[in-house]
Amino acid sequence: MTPRSLFDKIWDSHVVRQLAEDRFLISVDRHLLHEATSRDAFDGLRRRGLAPKSTAATFAVVDHDVSTLSGRTWDSYSPAAERISAMQENCQAFGIDLIDVNDPRQGICHVISPELGITLPGITLVCGDSHTATSGGLGAWAWGIGTTEIERVLATQALILRKPKTMRVNFNGTLHPGVYAKDLILYFIGQYGIAIGGGTAVEYAGSAIRALPVEARLTICNMSIEFGARSGLIAPDDVTYQYLAGRAHAPAGADWEAAVAQWRALPSDPGAGFDREIDIDCSAIRPQITWGTSPQDVIAIDAPIPDPGGAELERRGPMQNSLSYMDLTPGMTMEGLKIDFAFIGSCTNSRLSDLEIAAGIVRGRKVADGVTAIIVPGSTPVKRAAEAAGLDRVFRDAGFQWRESGCSMCQTLGGDSVPPGQRSISTTNRNFEGRQGPQARTHLASPAMVAAAAVTGRITDIRKLPAIGG
Repeated sequence: MTPRSLFDKIWDSHVVRQLAEDRFLISVDRHLLHEATSRDAFDGLRRRGLAPKSTAATFAVVDHDVSTLSGRTWDSYSPAAERISAMQENCQAFGIDLIDVNDPRQGICHVISPELGITLPGITLVCGDSHTATSGGLGAWAWGIGTTEIERVLATQALILRKPKTMRVNFNGTLHPGVYAKDLILYFIGQYGIAIGGGTAVEYAGSAIRALPVEARLTICNMSIEFGARSGLIAPDDVTYQYLAGRAHAPAGADWEAAVAQWRALPSDPGAGFDREIDIDCSAIRPQITWGTSPQDVIAIDAPIPDPGGAELERRGPMQNSLSYMDLTPGMTMEGLKIDFAFIGSCTNSRLSDLEIAAGIVRGRKVADGVTAIIVPGSTPVKRAAEAAGLDRVFRDAGFQWRESGCSMCQTLGGDSVPPGQRSISTTNRNFEGRQGPQARTHLASPAMVAAAAVTGRITDIRKLPAIGG
């Protein structure tokens, strides 16, 4: 039998039929909806007199537009009230269970999907959001879709697709202190650029990936989109199964044992082929920080900003534009650059482990004068768990704002933004012009680096931050 990759196995098990030489009807196991992209799809169902094919496979949540301020309600942020109201009405009309604003399960869709066991190894999962790839950290094939496709999945639980090409990225070696999953994926994007993915399904493998806990694997897959891939996957293993056991929508009892037996057959076979394979030596990776307006504009914290004159011709113009927008110059290092905002949140880095890492740095320190520091947990369960562990007190005592769950400042949602000309260090996934507010300047980094900047007031090499009392 020809050796197959993890992606090949999922693809083969979900082909309903081949429609043309390069067109296949693919079954969709689970579908996530949120208020920002689903309204037109529901309107389309109404026009056609259709009903959802499987409400049991459809999960809806209010997450993108909602306010994250304490005491919030569905209409606290008035510009989004109509969209949220429409979501509530549509879910009620079509019989879809809605995880609403004050539901104890509420959270960012890509955080609650693994958290609730909606995401499972070997399934296909879609959502009207590009960062659906996050769920690949559990061994699912997960990808973002547009509004027309949302309507099609609601009506049919299937999509017509071309089979994407595949790539495997092997992260090998041991991570140095101060280096986290966010640094791995930023380093890769910095080395290979934002187009290397080219719509592929990317599998992440290697000893460094195997050593990561599930929440760090989700961070890696989340940013697959930032280098052009459509989805990212990590083969399930015992770490995956331990994470999923007992989750609300995961199998239970005898079904659990049968599911695990099937999942154990999913990892890529020895000798499985990929259209491209890349090896990364993790011993070369130091804490990363972006300097420009693209995720590929990234350097190690102790490296100088590159000179556009030394770059390939097609990169020179964008690099110069980035430097101008960010008010930086070639040759300078990012270390010591003053910041105005520090944001820990988003579907990339807002899980309990991210907050634990940040709290370990913040504990016993104070947010620097002139810095607005905000923590937005990725879900209400994450928030409750953090509060049970006393992390909220650590952050509040330091001067952080402790918020409710939502997408928030990742993309100026729910009323949160960075003022024009101010500089933010953020655990989010995108640093485009205006991403966190008109004329706002965003630097992407790990939760550890963001926490360190918050308490020093400057972009700081986490490896150099002295111990409390040291």
